[in-house]
Amino acid sequence: QVHVVESGGGRVQAGDSLKLSCSASGVLFKDYHMGWFRQTPGKERELVAAISGRTGLTFYVDSVKGRFTFSRDNAKNTVYLRMNNLKPEDTAVYVCAAKIGGDYVAYDYGYWGQGTQVTVSS
Repeated sequence: QVHVVESGGGRVQAGDSLKLSCSASGVLFKDYHMGWFRQTPGKERELVAAISGRTGLTFYVDSVKGRFTFSRDNAKNTVYLRMNNLKPEDTAVYVCAAKIGGDYVAYDYGYWGQGTQVTVSS
Protein backbone atom coordinates (compact mmCIF):
# COMPACT_ATOMS: atom_id res chain seq x y z
CA GLN A 1 0.00 0.00 0.00
CA VAL A 2 1.28 3.43 -1.00
CA HIS A 3 0.50 6.09 1.60
CA VAL A 4 0.13 9.64 0.33
CA VAL A 5 0.16 12.71 2.57
CA GLU A 6 -0.04 16.30 1.39
CA SER A 7 0.20 19.63 3.18
CA GLY A 8 0.80 23.32 2.62
CA GLY A 9 -2.64 24.68 1.91
CA GLY A 10 -3.98 27.82 3.46
CA ARG A 11 -5.93 31.01 2.98
CA VAL A 12 -4.29 33.70 0.89
CA GLN A 13 -5.12 36.81 -1.06
CA ALA A 14 -5.27 36.88 -4.83
CA GLY A 15 -1.79 37.29 -6.23
CA ASP A 16 -0.12 35.47 -3.36
CA SER A 17 1.79 32.21 -3.56
CA LEU A 18 1.70 28.86 -1.83
CA LYS A 19 3.80 25.74 -2.02
CA LEU A 20 2.13 22.39 -1.51
CA SER A 21 4.09 19.32 -0.50
CA CYS A 22 3.22 15.68 -0.91
CA SER A 23 5.06 12.62 0.34
CA ALA A 24 4.43 9.07 -0.78
CA SER A 25 5.79 5.91 0.74
CA GLY A 26 7.72 3.33 -1.20
CA VAL A 27 11.25 2.45 -2.15
CA LEU A 28 10.26 2.84 -5.81
CA PHE A 29 9.02 6.41 -5.39
CA LYS A 30 11.18 7.58 -8.27
CA ASP A 31 9.09 5.43 -10.58
CA TYR A 32 5.72 6.74 -9.38
CA HIS A 33 3.65 9.06 -11.49
CA MET A 34 2.37 11.84 -9.24
CA GLY A 35 -0.58 14.13 -9.74
CA TRP A 36 -2.29 17.07 -8.13
CA PHE A 37 -6.06 17.16 -8.44
CA ARG A 38 -8.44 19.78 -7.18
CA GLN A 39 -12.00 19.33 -6.02
CA THR A 40 -14.51 22.16 -5.86
CA PRO A 41 -18.17 21.81 -4.88
CA GLY A 42 -20.29 21.90 -7.99
CA LYS A 43 -17.43 21.07 -10.33
CA GLU A 44 -15.87 17.88 -11.59
CA ARG A 45 -12.56 16.80 -10.15
CA GLU A 46 -9.78 18.27 -12.24
CA LEU A 47 -6.23 17.14 -12.88
CA VAL A 48 -4.24 20.30 -12.25
CA ALA A 49 -0.71 19.05 -12.76
CA ALA A 50 1.14 15.79 -13.14
CA ILE A 51 4.72 14.64 -13.22
CA SER A 52 5.90 11.36 -14.63
CA GLY A 53 8.10 8.84 -12.93
CA ARG A 54 11.51 8.05 -14.40
CA THR A 55 11.39 10.78 -17.03
CA GLY A 56 10.10 13.75 -15.02
CA LEU A 57 7.78 15.04 -17.72
CA THR A 58 5.22 17.57 -16.51
CA PHE A 59 1.67 18.44 -17.44
CA TYR A 60 -0.39 21.47 -16.46
CA VAL A 61 -3.99 22.24 -17.13
CA ASP A 62 -4.31 25.38 -19.23
CA SER A 63 -5.74 27.46 -16.41
CA VAL A 64 -2.59 27.11 -14.28
CA LYS A 65 0.10 26.86 -16.92
CA GLY A 66 2.76 29.48 -16.34
CA ARG A 67 1.71 29.97 -12.72
CA PHE A 68 2.17 26.52 -11.16
CA THR A 69 5.34 24.46 -11.13
CA PHE A 70 5.48 20.75 -10.31
CA SER A 71 8.77 19.32 -9.10
CA ARG A 72 9.97 16.22 -7.31
CA ASP A 73 12.74 15.36 -4.89
CA ASN A 74 13.13 11.62 -5.13
CA ALA A 75 15.64 11.53 -2.28
CA LYS A 76 12.87 12.78 0.01
CA ASN A 77 10.00 10.84 -1.55
CA THR A 78 8.34 14.21 -1.96
CA VAL A 79 6.80 16.29 -4.72
CA TYR A 80 6.02 19.99 -4.62
CA LEU A 81 3.50 22.21 -6.32
CA ARG A 82 4.56 25.83 -6.31
CA MET A 83 1.55 28.01 -6.98
CA ASN A 84 2.22 31.62 -7.93
CA ASN A 85 -0.18 34.45 -8.65
CA LEU A 86 -3.09 32.59 -7.12
CA LYS A 87 -6.57 33.50 -8.24
CA PRO A 88 -9.97 32.98 -6.61
CA GLU A 89 -10.71 30.35 -9.25
CA ASP A 90 -7.89 28.28 -7.76
CA THR A 91 -9.84 27.81 -4.53
CA ALA A 92 -10.31 24.09 -3.98
CA VAL A 93 -9.27 21.08 -2.00
CA TYR A 94 -6.00 19.99 -3.55
CA VAL A 95 -5.43 16.26 -3.45
CA CYS A 96 -2.16 14.52 -4.18
CA ALA A 97 -2.20 11.14 -5.86
CA ALA A 98 0.23 8.47 -6.98
CA LYS A 99 0.14 5.67 -9.48
CA ILE A 100 2.44 2.98 -10.76
CA GLY A 101 2.75 2.51 -14.50
CA GLY A 102 0.48 3.68 -17.26
CA ASP A 103 0.13 7.29 -18.37
CA TYR A 104 0.79 10.14 -15.98
CA VAL A 105 -1.76 12.45 -17.60
CA ALA A 106 -4.74 10.42 -16.49
CA TYR A 107 -7.56 10.10 -13.99
CA ASP A 108 -6.91 6.52 -12.90
CA TYR A 109 -4.52 7.30 -10.07
CA GLY A 110 -4.72 4.58 -7.45
CA TYR A 111 -3.41 6.13 -4.24
CA TRP A 112 -4.80 9.33 -2.79
CA GLY A 113 -3.99 11.73 -0.02
CA GLN A 114 -6.45 13.36 2.33
CA GLY A 115 -6.46 16.74 0.62
CA THR A 116 -5.37 20.20 1.68
CA GLN A 117 -7.58 23.27 1.41
CA VAL A 118 -6.47 26.24 -0.67
CA THR A 119 -8.63 29.33 -0.36
CA VAL A 120 -7.89 32.43 -2.43
CA SER A 121 -9.83 35.57 -1.62
CA SER A 122 -10.18 38.72 -3.68
